[in-house]
Amino acid sequence: MIMFQPHIYATVFILSILQAFALDSYIAAVYEHSVILPDVTGSPVSSDEALTLMNKNMDVLEGAIKAAAQQGAHIIVTPEDAIYGWVFKRDTIFPYLEDIPDPQVNWIPCTDPERFAPAAVQERLSCMARNNSIYVVANIGDKKPCNSSDPKCPSDGHYQYNTNVVFDSEGKLVARYHKYNLFMSETQFDSPKEPEIVTFNTSFGKFGIFTCFDILFHDPAVTLVSKLHVDTVLFPTAWMNVLPHLTAIEFHSAWAMGMHVNFLAADTHNTSMAMTGSGIYAPDGPRAFHYNMDTENGHLLVAELSSHPHLSPTYPAAVNWSAYATSVKRFSPDDWDFCGVIFYDKFTFTELTKPEGNRTVCQKDLCCHLSYRMAEKREDEVYVLGAFDGLHVVEGEYYLQICTLLKCESTDLKTCGLPVATAHTRFEAFSLSGTFGTSYVFPEVLLSGVQLASGEFQVLSDGRLISQSGTSKPVLTVTLFGRWYEKDPPQPHI
Repeated sequence: MIMFQPHIYATVFILSILQAFALDSYIAAVYEHSVILPDVTGSPVSSDEALTLMNKNMDVLEGAIKAAAQQGAHIIVTPEDAIYGWVFKRDTIFPYLEDIPDPQVNWIPCTDPERFAPAAVQERLSCMARNNSIYVVANIGDKKPCNSSDPKCPSDGHYQYNTNVVFDSEGKLVARYHKYNLFMSETQFDSPKEPEIVTFNTSFGKFGIFTCFDILFHDPAVTLVSKLHVDTVLFPTAWMNVLPHLTAIEFHSAWAMGMHVNFLAADTHNTSMAMTGSGIYAPDGPRAFHYNMDTENGHLLVAELSSHPHLSPTYPAAVNWSAYATSVKRFSPDDWDFCGVIFYDKFTFTELTKPEGNRTVCQKDLCCHLSYRMAEKREDEVYVLGAFDGLHVVEGEYYLQICTLLKCESTDLKTCGLPVATAHTRFEAFSLSGTFGTSYVFPEVLLSGVQLASGEFQVLSDGRLISQSGTSKPVLTVTLFGRWYEKDPPQPHI
């Protein structure tokens, strides 16, 4: 059972007002925050000490929120863990938590802070929104008491949730989302009993929200778009980049394109943990993005988006991801296929031995077809075409179908699949397709220096990912990243 929570603007009267003042476009902002982390003591701190740390982070966030508002932003997204960090056990996170009410209580913490006190963090976030006339999206911790009548009640007598909150431009709490798919290190938090499908309406579109690891699973992520038809997804995250396919800017922009939705992703910034990569993404490509592994500075992005992208003339056409690939015969024999590993998954590869040509590689039911032309075939770089059709079982269990053109770390074929951040080979043309069994496929093109290829490729309605007129920079990977949700095993939730 899925919990649907359309928390605000539920009446026809309010919706009619929103429609009357509806905007065709809006200004979005995301802030990548370099989090001030607590000292790791192993023991809980006092509530006052916890609030002191959180205020230090909120001081920085408030500056970003003011700057975004001054640039005309209607909404800003801040990252997961941005207010207190992530180095916690269950007992040490508790002093940082507040009791966050259901938004149906119609509460503005800024003007009525004592109603659900203590709520110092909610009060300050509410005031940031109200004082700057901007929607503020933040990630904080929620605590909910329980007792022995609940068989799943934790032994300490309360649930602890990784929680996103949204305050509107008047400072009212309009959305609360408890993260459902916890990352394996998030032992300090509980998962809600059912996935929460949280939406809210504004004069500039319908919004949905989820957090970080949720993006790799069907619920709540896919349901928000495919069944609730949100215009924009809000995405606080603490994303650790994994080359070649799961860097933040690469996968989040691909998800926006594959799901045909606006996507506002705010990442935490910590280079020692490979955390960076925020963006403002539209269905037809990124509007702004940031990736920086060189400094520890935060960064604000501001860009304009269509309020209702499905009404935009640039809205992508529907795609049959296997139409082309199932209509052609295998381009090349499997005589030279070999195995390699990407992020613990065993791929089947074939080398691109010539400066141009047509190659096919297959694994199980997935065959990947590539036509390509390099600007120059270098002797010091090796590229391969790879296929993976199977269950990923490391930090979670989810079924993947992936077709990928990628650069190997060196000329040794054993290095194919290892992380690579730079390249020297440009491609004048490429066309990648696959016999996918799923309709959820996310197109990725990543260039040297971990940069997006904005406007340099397109997806045809028959499922081909093609270059427009060559690439402006050397290629790290061209990938069709498929998720076959129906083949996922049941996900255990406590």
